[in-house]
Amino acid sequence: MTAFTSCNPATGEVVFTRAAWAQDQLSTCLAGLQHARTDWARLDTEERAARMMRLADQLMKHREALADLVTLEVGKRTAECLAEIDKSEKLIRYYASLAPSLLQPLMIPTHGSRSGVAFEPLGTVLAIMPWNYPIWQVLRFAVPALMAGNACLVKPAPVVPQCTQLLLECVRAAGLAVLDIAWIDHDQVEDAIRQTDAMAFTGSTSTGRHLAALAGRHLKKSVLELGGSNPFIVLADADVDAAAREAVHSRFRDAGQSCNAAKRMIVVPEVAEHFIEVFVAEAAKLRPGAPTDPTTTLSPLTRSDLRAALHAQVLDAVSAGATVRLGGEMPSGPGFFYPATVLDHVNPRCRVYREEVFGPVASILRASDEQDAIRLANDTPFGLGASIYSGDTQRAWELARQIQAGSVYINRHTSSDLRLPFGGVKDSGYGRELSEFGLYEFVNVKTYWQK
Repeated sequence: MTAFTSCNPATGEVVFTRAAWAQDQLSTCLAGLQHARTDWARLDTEERAARMMRLADQLMKHREALADLVTLEVGKRTAECLAEIDKSEKLIRYYASLAPSLLQPLMIPTHGSRSGVAFEPLGTVLAIMPWNYPIWQVLRFAVPALMAGNACLVKPAPVVPQCTQLLLECVRAAGLAVLDIAWIDHDQVEDAIRQTDAMAFTGSTSTGRHLAALAGRHLKKSVLELGGSNPFIVLADADVDAAAREAVHSRFRDAGQSCNAAKRMIVVPEVAEHFIEVFVAEAAKLRPGAPTDPTTTLSPLTRSDLRAALHAQVLDAVSAGATVRLGGEMPSGPGFFYPATVLDHVNPRCRVYREEVFGPVASILRASDEQDAIRLANDTPFGLGASIYSGDTQRAWELARQIQAGSVYINRHTSSDLRLPFGGVKDSGYGRELSEFGLYEFVNVKTYWQK
């Protein structure tokens, strides 16, 4: 039975372990959620919103403690962890304000005397969550699902048990019995899918395929937010210096362990050398160190196996003709650090050309012209987000329509906004989170008609 284990990424030291549940504990937990969600679904949305606001208050009460545990278990810088907690609190207040109006029944005129739709909960939704944003990603899924009247069962990543437990304590202190944590092993996941009513997953494409197949086997609705390899296109009329600085921020924040980061820098000939010069110079300023040290600007990777896989991708790229402009060497010493690395002349023979790169490694792709830049942007299995930098914003909007992605940002790096839907196409998954579109993912849009 696999344990949930915290390992400090800055030192490599194991700091906490807890066992997975025995087989019968899952059914017991789900029975409790079933009972709790019956009462929860009967509440009007205003009352649900009031109770969710208590959870926002609890997050702020335990803000520093939560951030400290995320830093300890994930290895992100303390400032990045505090930002994650703050964004999560805003998410709760956003949906507590928005959901009551959006979940009101809609009257739709037909030949009936009365007709329309109501938005009703599906039941209990299972979420299988990753480690890189252990507070934000749980709540990004759970808050709209809860506001819609569902119960939520979360299987956390094995490496974040302490911050997950503190989040659960915040949930309980807020008086919410409709969200619980499933401390289950991988071999219990199909049983959890079978016993719940829908599934959400955030993680790798390979795992997403497997879980989607399991959900399909049991005919359960699923939403998948999978990997990304976002293109960052810099055109000839762009503000190159500003683009390079933003590209560094996007690629190397959170040690590069973000699905929605800029990963492939696509540059046209007119600005290629200028962009690369500024980009490399800015990346070289990043300072690895303890995540708790305020002077640190590049944190370690979360696990040793992730670092080894990342370095293997770098070595493969070099053997396939890419050039290392910065970094690229495995460091010695404790912890799972990896230097900011820039690969130039990345080509289709390189694994990094087609694979997601989850760490502080940036790929430079040289386009022959503007249309070739769009071709390179789309020449990937992924379709999460993209950025276009150009002085001609009207032209950038036209090019954005040619990009196969869930979102396109013009003159800004990709990110997520509570008010806009978040999700991808192709191997980046399906379904949407955030905004009203995320609220409607786990509801039964039920039609009513009266003669």
